[in-house]
Amino acid sequence: MFTGIVQGISTIRSISDAEGLRTFILDLPPNFTDGLAVGASVSVDGVCLTVTQVLSSSSAKFDVILQSLSVTTLSTLVVGDMVNTERAAKDGAEIGGHPLSGHIDFSAQIESIKASVNNRVLRVQVPPPFMRYIFPKGYIAINGASLTVSATDRVAGWFEVWLIPETRRMTTFEQKNVGDWLNVEIERGTQVVVDTVRASVEETLGNLRPALEAFLTQRGVVLEDLIAPTTLPR
Repeated sequence: MFTGIVQGISTIRSISDAEGLRTFILDLPPNFTDGLAVGASVSVDGVCLTVTQVLSSSSAKFDVILQSLSVTTLSTLVVGDMVNTERAAKDGAEIGGHPLSGHIDFSAQIESIKASVNNRVLRVQVPPPFMRYIFPKGYIAINGASLTVSATDRVAGWFEVWLIPETRRMTTFEQKNVGDWLNVEIERGTQVVVDTVRASVEETLGNLRPALEAFLTQRGVVLEDLIAPTTLPR
């Protein structure tokens, strides 16, 4: 498990490919590998990877399987790219963000960026099946960073997050541009609540659901907004 508090930016030193497997060597922040053992988990741009070899106090090797490559942005990285990194949380550790599994749900593109001296706002596109799990003031993990959703548009299919100076300093978001792809992990507690409510509604409405959705759409209302829980897990 991870907390979504990125501990530093790492650089890809080398990449080697085999059938169904990609191996990375990362140059990590100083002393990042203190106490790190083979088999330990590290979040790399939000993807949970297993350490296969500790090379020095600031470098290690990781293998990435085909499934992870197909779902995440790790397949597009090249030598010299920078990534967010976080070690797995220890028992009793303070969770400054929210619990993350490191299992990415989808990759998404940056639709727009608004920047100012102290803030940076990312608008991120969302595949339709996942928009139901994203709510204003709810948690979302982007490239391994725990962030709070500031705004959503269910019809257009996007959400926005604001990045404070400390987040900009400790992550790679400052180098991201419109059109870049990001790894997104939805908040599991929210997913469970939404799926449970949806199942209950579908069981109750049955065949009436399509007609109700069509009626609401004509009036600019989305059914998910009406049945969404008012209090989401935090």
